[in-house]
Amino acid sequence: MATSKMKIKKVCEWCGTTFYAQKLTTRFCSHRCNNLAYKEAVRQKRIQEVEAKVQTFISEQSISDVKDKEYLSFKEAATLLGLSKQAIYKMVYAGKLQAFRISSRLSFIRKGDIDRMLEARPYEQRQPKDTIPITDFYTTAEVKEKYHVNESWIFAITKKHGIPRTFNRGKTYWSKKHIDAYFAKKAPDPNITEWYSTQEMQDKFGMTLSAIYTFAHKNAIPKKKEGIMVYYSKKHVDIAKGIAKSEETMYYTVAEAMEKFNLTRDQLYHYVKWHHISKVKKGKYTFINRTELDKLLAPPKIE
Repeated sequence: MATSKMKIKKVCEWCGTTFYAQKLTTRFCSHRCNNLAYKEAVRQKRIQEVEAKVQTFISEQSISDVKDKEYLSFKEAATLLGLSKQAIYKMVYAGKLQAFRISSRLSFIRKGDIDRMLEARPYEQRQPKDTIPITDFYTTAEVKEKYHVNESWIFAITKKHGIPRTFNRGKTYWSKKHIDAYFAKKAPDPNITEWYSTQEMQDKFGMTLSAIYTFAHKNAIPKKKEGIMVYYSKKHVDIAKGIAKSEETMYYTVAEAMEKFNLTRDQLYHYVKWHHISKVKKGKYTFINRTELDKLLAPPKIE
């Protein structure tokens, strides 16, 4: 049988000697090292088995020492139940298990109270919640008319979000409750009454569609969708474009505050948190009250 001429430089896992092997799986430099490593592995396995038996014996002995006691310490109660001492404290604090404090460092639990606690809470298999039958439905046409969406969009979204449906005489009916809940989450701010269409933004600002999408995402511009048409909040677009003055001139952005007061983000958030500086969050942006922050970080004065 032909032998491999490949030589691979390796280090023996037993003695640490460098040697050349002919197989990638070779771990030892000689039969002697191989045998010694095998015997050591067997020895370690036997040691672990003995230690496990000793630990089991100690646990059983500990339980036998406390199971006949009428009054137990927290540690003994934990041993009896196979729990940590902290778990016993949690049961006591939650009022599930009664304990008696004799002194500031001496507390006991009656074994009878443990038995009563367990008897009062037998294990019960969890039962599935009773499902409320769905009786109110939209037809596909009703969803299209009410929410201004097309048919393919309805089927795609309802499949994605698992909205219940049923079929009757060739028509698809959608759960009214689930459809309304989905669109309620997507509903625009009712305080926004003026909107730009994408065409209006293209005409007014000379922007491409991709530029509009990027601009709206970067500035967290509120939007709404009606059918295939997308509309953007006129107020927020004008503020972002500098046409209208923001109502938020009384606030710093995080970046503005960091730059003005030469602070790191962590330092700024520390001041805001510990000095209870007012802040508001809009979209993904946080705004910090300008007056309160100026007052806090103003240079000291001697009057």
